[in-house]
Amino acid sequence: MTRVGSEKATCGRAPTEAAWPGGGAASGCGVLPEVADEPRRGCVALSRGERAVAGQACRRGRAGRRAADGRWAQTPEFRRKSNITFNDNDTVSFVEYRSFQFQPDKSNGLESDYIVMPNILVLGASVMMEDKPMSLKLIMTLIFTTFNERAFMNRTVGEIMWGYEDPLVQLINKYFPNMFPFKGKFGLFAEFNNSDSGLFTVFTGIKNFSRIHLVDKWNGVSKVNYWHSDQCNMINGTSGQMWAPFMTPESSLEFYSPEACRSMKLIYEEEGTFEGIPTYRFKAPNTLFANGTVYPPNEGFCPCLESGIQNVSTCRFNAPLFLSHPHFYNADPVLAEAVLGLNPNEKDHSLFLDIHPVTGIPMNCSVKLQLSLYIKAIRGIGQTGQIKPVVLPLLWFEERGAMEGQTLETFYTQLVLMPKVLHYAQYVLLAVGCVLLLIPIIYQIRSQSPEGAESQPSPATQPPWLPSPYTPLLQGPQQ
Repeated sequence: MTRVGSEKATCGRAPTEAAWPGGGAASGCGVLPEVADEPRRGCVALSRGERAVAGQACRRGRAGRRAADGRWAQTPEFRRKSNITFNDNDTVSFVEYRSFQFQPDKSNGLESDYIVMPNILVLGASVMMEDKPMSLKLIMTLIFTTFNERAFMNRTVGEIMWGYEDPLVQLINKYFPNMFPFKGKFGLFAEFNNSDSGLFTVFTGIKNFSRIHLVDKWNGVSKVNYWHSDQCNMINGTSGQMWAPFMTPESSLEFYSPEACRSMKLIYEEEGTFEGIPTYRFKAPNTLFANGTVYPPNEGFCPCLESGIQNVSTCRFNAPLFLSHPHFYNADPVLAEAVLGLNPNEKDHSLFLDIHPVTGIPMNCSVKLQLSLYIKAIRGIGQTGQIKPVVLPLLWFEERGAMEGQTLETFYTQLVLMPKVLHYAQYVLLAVGCVLLLIPIIYQIRSQSPEGAESQPSPATQPPWLPSPYTPLLQGPQQ
């Protein structure tokens, strides 16, 4: 697999005067000042695409040395909030823009490197045409042949990620202008670069603290219409950047992801520390991408295939695309077995967020997701050849973020060190107070002792030349 991503994101303070760590497909990885954010996005590099067309199993390319990753490149991701508007109903609205820049010095590869990738236009459109009349399929084959479109293509990493000129896309945009989101070049991240994630309206919590950071509306709506149940269409949780403070192990992290077209929920895993700061770790439950058979509440995301992958075609122009963990981690084993070279494991492919429970601010996170394309041979479309039905990974990305620098030092000083100092200071002050209280008590006791408490000398031992205390100093005349 080739991973292409970004290294760092920075932005100013959020509309509620709190720094909000920022988004991504699963959001949660921060864009606090001086928070290192490394979202790495990439694509599957197949070794021999023509073998897949001939009916052989797809094999992930072996470029690079990173385990289960292959060659990857980094591009810093920059985010900025704009159109910040405070509303009368205790909410604030904003749009967050993002852009990417390639960093060759931090990449294991170049944007000019060539890799073999499935042609989404051909393979995706072919599956979409499966139930259409044979005449339309033959016309589709003729169009693909005319524009020299094949099932697999050999292009550079830069072209695949940021877009390339395709005559077929230009033709479609000319006669069907609203069919694709791509107005110029066609690429996996062409629509994400220099774009925004929609208009978020979230509660500030000023009037009702229990609703702080919760999403009120996204693009003006309180629920989406992509899915087949009200529960799946609900916009729950936050915008994936910050959560309510004072968390407990019974708390969960809910957020709405525009890229995933759905709300997601992470569950508590364990308590830990990050750079001396106490944290709660939250992870994705096994049911996050489970199908409706395994987890009935997810029935609204169907039609489904094997468990562990979510059909996102309804929000991706009906293209047969599926969302999952990388390498089909936590999914039905048959999915990983169908693509040679995949090795799903928790260490490399699970996601987590470490949250400071008192403030609800993410301290450290690693969010990993994969986008796959369902491909198969379609009778009547010659370009699909004898491709066996398979859910083929297109890309997977990792967004890593950790608080660091002056922000981390300030956070630790104000929220960890100072509370500890105050905690121990109360005992010191209590001890000093007790001492100060005992001093006057002891003094009072000593001052109230009898005046004759001191020992008097015995008459038998008193020298004869000293007057006796029992003899009057003035004596009368002796008779």
